[in-house]
Amino acid sequence: MKIWSHESGDADAPLIALVHGTMDRSAGLLRLSRCLDQAFRVLRYDRRGYGRSAPHPGPFGADQQVNDLVGLLEGRRALVFGHSYGGNVALATAARHPELVVAVAVYETPLSWLDWWPGSTAGADAIATRGDPADAAERFVRRLVSDARWEKLPPSTREARRSEGPAMVGELVDLREHAPWSADRLRMPVVAIYGERGAAHHRAGTEHLARVLPDCRVVEVAAARHFGPNTHPEAVAAAIVELASRVGYAGAARVADTGHDEAGGDRGRDG
Repeated sequence: MKIWSHESGDADAPLIALVHGTMDRSAGLLRLSRCLDQAFRVLRYDRRGYGRSAPHPGPFGADQQVNDLVGLLEGRRALVFGHSYGGNVALATAARHPELVVAVAVYETPLSWLDWWPGSTAGADAIATRGDPADAAERFVRRLVSDARWEKLPPSTREARRSEGPAMVGELVDLREHAPWSADRLRMPVVAIYGERGAAHHRAGTEHLARVLPDCRVVEVAAARHFGPNTHPEAVAAAIVELASRVGYAGAARVADTGHDEAGGDRGRDG
């Protein structure tokens, strides 16, 4: 089944691929894309089972997620950014296809296969009710946005989110049962980003990445929570740009000169 994707920016510019998280879609990274595509070619896509890549028969494990991204890269090298679960797709792709990935940036990536990862997260709560994937998807979104906001969504939107339950349950169960990447195969530079107001386990996960990866820097985004790439796109873009500059990825200087603050905050954006 075809995976929906979109590219923006100069076709000859260096490529950055953006990978969204669980129960999200490429539109959630649109503001981040717009911070980058004046200097880079930016690839966004709806992962299998979400948005315009739904419905999808699966399977939804890390192997298939990596294959989807590799197919969209079409042999091109890229700096890959992943938000939440998408960070594991980015890291797994880099570990398995280092010839395609020059560097990796991740934002609050869950490490739920580790023994110390809490069992009280939104993902863990959702897969505990995986007998009905639609109910599990609703439970996940309600926990993230609140019951009140869920009830205000149009019925068509609620039904669309519930229909993404199989993708959500499939990828989260796979992530709990199988480590998608091995640290000893990630030799390229990595930046691990977390929000100042995010959950403690996401901060701990970010610090864990810095300990186990050979070349990993940590960046905190001031005042941000888990959806920092959407609410604080300039700060997240600045961290990506710094990484691009560090590996000599062309186009980084032009992004840095457009008025974005250093990673750690933004100028009057929401959030």
